[in-house]
Amino acid sequence: MADYLVIVESPAKAKTIEKYLGKKYTVKASMGHVIDLPKSQMGVNVEEGYTPKYITIRGKGPVLKEIKTAAKKAKKVYLAADPDREGEAIAWHLAHSLNMDETSQCRVVFNEITKDAIKESFKHPRTIDMDLVNAQQARRVLDRLVGYNISPLLWKKVKKGLSAGRVQSVAVKMIMDRENEIKNFEPEEYWSIDGNFMKDNEQFEGAFYGIDGKKQKLGSREDVDKILSKMNEEDFNVDKVNKRERRRNPASPFTTSSLQQEAARKLNFRAKKTMMMAQQLYEGIQLSKKEGTVGLITYMRTDSTRISQTAKDEAAGYIEEQYGKDYLGSGSQKKSQKSQNAQDAHEAIRPTSSLRTPKAMKEYLSRDQYRLYKLIWERFVASQMAPAVLDTMTVHLLNQGVEFRATGSKVKFKGFMKVYVEGNDDNKKEEDKMLPELEEGTTVKAESIQPNQHFTQPPPRYTEARLVRTLEEMGIGRPSTYAPTLDTIQRRGYVSLDNKRFVPTELGEIVIELLKEYFPEIINVDFTVQMEGNLDAVEEGNKEWVQIIDDFYQDFEKRLTTAEKEMEEIEIKDEPAGIDCEECGHEMVYKMGRYGKFLACSNFPDCRNTKPILKEIGVKCPRCKEGNVVERKSKKKRTFYGCDRYPECEFISWDKPISRPCPKCESMLVEKKAKKGTQVQCSECDYKEELQQ
Repeated sequence: MADYLVIVESPAKAKTIEKYLGKKYTVKASMGHVIDLPKSQMGVNVEEGYTPKYITIRGKGPVLKEIKTAAKKAKKVYLAADPDREGEAIAWHLAHSLNMDETSQCRVVFNEITKDAIKESFKHPRTIDMDLVNAQQARRVLDRLVGYNISPLLWKKVKKGLSAGRVQSVAVKMIMDRENEIKNFEPEEYWSIDGNFMKDNEQFEGAFYGIDGKKQKLGSREDVDKILSKMNEEDFNVDKVNKRERRRNPASPFTTSSLQQEAARKLNFRAKKTMMMAQQLYEGIQLSKKEGTVGLITYMRTDSTRISQTAKDEAAGYIEEQYGKDYLGSGSQKKSQKSQNAQDAHEAIRPTSSLRTPKAMKEYLSRDQYRLYKLIWERFVASQMAPAVLDTMTVHLLNQGVEFRATGSKVKFKGFMKVYVEGNDDNKKEEDKMLPELEEGTTVKAESIQPNQHFTQPPPRYTEARLVRTLEEMGIGRPSTYAPTLDTIQRRGYVSLDNKRFVPTELGEIVIELLKEYFPEIINVDFTVQMEGNLDAVEEGNKEWVQIIDDFYQDFEKRLTTAEKEMEEIEIKDEPAGIDCEECGHEMVYKMGRYGKFLACSNFPDCRNTKPILKEIGVKCPRCKEGNVVERKSKKKRTFYGCDRYPECEFISWDKPISRPCPKCESMLVEKKAKKGTQVQCSECDYKEELQQ
């Protein structure tokens, strides 16, 4: 038997670490938590100072027995769970189960699973950090007190299977509030005036700015007509030309939150998928026979943008070799602002070695692993590169006191943009837009002056990326909670996704209204942020966790008693669909499921007939000429179009058909999405229509 036993969380990690440590070490996996609160009851003794009632998790008995047997034979046991609150709690529970002295130097932590990092970490074991353990206990107990008291109440008064929680309830309320903003939004009219100008056969665009140097808004057609009446010629005088050089700094390396957001924008990954792929890259990938299994990225649950000097030096060497000294960052770039309660315990998410380029790793990775690794690698390398330099130019054009302005910019030196450019929620792509050389006092001709009517738009619904960013900015929840929170609110049927954006369901609205009436603090953003701050203070050793729980529970218990007595039962009636079931003749009704509404027979459970709700687009099927084209969703939630007579007619199209035929060949016309709008074109020939923006 080996001299030393090391306990980690996952088998993949165990395999990698055992190879690095050598024959004197045996590495066992606990498969996550082995001790936890029971699922069948709240598991918190409120009368005895909120003492948790820990038990061995069902099914983990054999795992714990194997670890105990190995521990008895070892000279020393090291606890090497993940370097966060959950990992510290796992280590603490294992120490108690193995009758270890928790004040001994038994805890080993590392931020990356590489040979050097592992060997170095075992040179510096420490004691179990009880502040981290208590912070995890406090969150666990608090979530039990909330969830295991409110959830049964919702089951009794509304519907079985519901749940409530600190972060998930606030997230649903935010989605609901945004939907109400959209419903109550009243659009306001506004106008713009765009001009196409010509100078020496070079065309450029400008827009109305104001009059006599003062910016002016255009609220109506009358405002526009007044401006147009002032201009009596097509000649514009170049009044002023401003040229300047602008430097743009790279984005900081990824934190958990920013990784989830960018993976959603650029890779179309859900938060849950991003974290699963990142876990695999962190725990280790089998590379060549010589290298074996290697962790490709650092720990993926972090709020920090800090980078070790070793990683900086290696990246600098790579950048200089590949791109030259000019592309090296100075190290003085402005750091991105972290969330107000960010913890700086770890480094940012980065590749364990800049020299393991995505191209070199591609053959060892699955398609999704490769795409995520490439994103992490590019973001980190770019963060260590020089700023981009842009030449910008603003031209002031005057006509009888009416001022138009034209702007342009061009990348003078790419810098970090050579490797990576951060995405944005609106998917706008940056393009060079240069103006011709213009000098003050010269004249340009207006080829056209075009007024355009606009209406203000309501705030957009939350995408996963936008919701994660907002939760982080507000200080609600922590990086490790976002993915499971978004998954939970969808599984409970509180929200659904419509075109990748969250929409509250009727059930979600009912639950939030009840919480608002009886447990307002649970969905109050300020209260939730304050509670997160208190829990972080426990982690920092500045507050006692039992006192924080008690302060919360005293008022919560009174509200619970009131709700038990006063909350009325709510019957969620199924909405009739107006059609009969083709299998038994009973009426079909609308039901709410995990992925939104669907049709089901009202004679359930005797009849289990269900159907998706089909959205007609007003187009006859071009194949069978009998059915109607309807909007459908693929298994991956991608929209496509098909005949409502399927499977009799198997017509499908990824592009949206329109009702009129191609004037050139009589085939089906479809709408195709382009960079700047929608393009109508023929599905068979080369016929195209003007781009609709």
